[in-house]
Amino acid sequence: MRARRGRRAGRGEAAAPVAEGVDVVVTWVDGSDPAWQARRDARADLCPAAPGRRRDGSAARFRDMGTLRLWFRGVERFAPWARRVHLVTCGQVPAWLDLDNPRLDVVFHERIMPRDALPTFNSNAIELCLDAIPGLTKRFVYFNDDTFLVGDTRLEDYFRGALPRDMLACQPDVANVTDPVMPYIYLNNAMLLARHFDKRALMRRHPGWFFHAGYPARYLAYNAVERAFPQITGFYTTHGPAPLLRSTFSEVRAAEGEAVAATVGQPFRSSSDVSVYALREWQKLSGNFVPANVTRRLGYYDLASDADLDRLASDLRGGRRTVVCVNDGACEDFPARAARVRSLLAALLPDPCSFERDSREDG
Repeated sequence: MRARRGRRAGRGEAAAPVAEGVDVVVTWVDGSDPAWQARRDARADLCPAAPGRRRDGSAARFRDMGTLRLWFRGVERFAPWARRVHLVTCGQVPAWLDLDNPRLDVVFHERIMPRDALPTFNSNAIELCLDAIPGLTKRFVYFNDDTFLVGDTRLEDYFRGALPRDMLACQPDVANVTDPVMPYIYLNNAMLLARHFDKRALMRRHPGWFFHAGYPARYLAYNAVERAFPQITGFYTTHGPAPLLRSTFSEVRAAEGEAVAATVGQPFRSSSDVSVYALREWQKLSGNFVPANVTRRLGYYDLASDADLDRLASDLRGGRRTVVCVNDGACEDFPARAARVRSLLAALLPDPCSFERDSREDG
């Protein structure tokens, strides 16, 4: 195993002007659609889980909070730098969406994924194919549909010149027995990265990647403790907008094509998957990033927590965040909680945007 050198962040590449724009990508599904449910059930019957593999087909993976319209409003208002928005979907298109908007590209899965992988209900598989979006810029920002812009952002918040701004933070994979799949995916990601990067050598050679002065104290402490362990134990990847390079997808596919193809071929999220988080960490371990605290204006909230939703309301009123992520774990009373999130976001973003065809339609 050798330590990949990569490029030194914060040098000429980061400062150089880049003429090409930056696109935004969002993935979305409406799990309440009966036709979609029928396809999912038929696929599950035809493709049972392999022995020893666990799947996560829980409703929380597919439930739609009805906030996509508000997501678009946030992007238009708070990300004027975005060249184009690519909405990646299985074929579902909201009735209110203005398909004639020149800044909108609706991307069905068959445009970016192998035919024999479809239909798919695996977000990891879809995310590993995002670089195949026709016309996608070399640099782009990827959003889950539970992550919303709620304050002014600049392109420089996500990229400095050619390089993503991001935070390299070690964090051990946790044996969370209440989650049948995600701990395995984190471990699979760590194993993939460990085949190509020597953590201890990179810490010695590039301490600024791990010990940037702007990082939160918690993650500086984690990284300091990690110096005692020669092997990769895992990474903390921020659950927020992901600045990505199309070239990273090509690099990882060239180096780990079997692992990528195996995940793309899985129709449901599986304990054998790798995820797009591995690509984000690959960028950082290659030195293709500018170290920065990307958590400063990011708020994370659990939909199942009343305290978190109260905090979301307070943060939105006080303008303390530019990005919020409202994660649906496995909460009860989903309709009422989703309605509260919609109400909070609509109070901040009451006006229709250019992506909406008819503001009276529900979305």
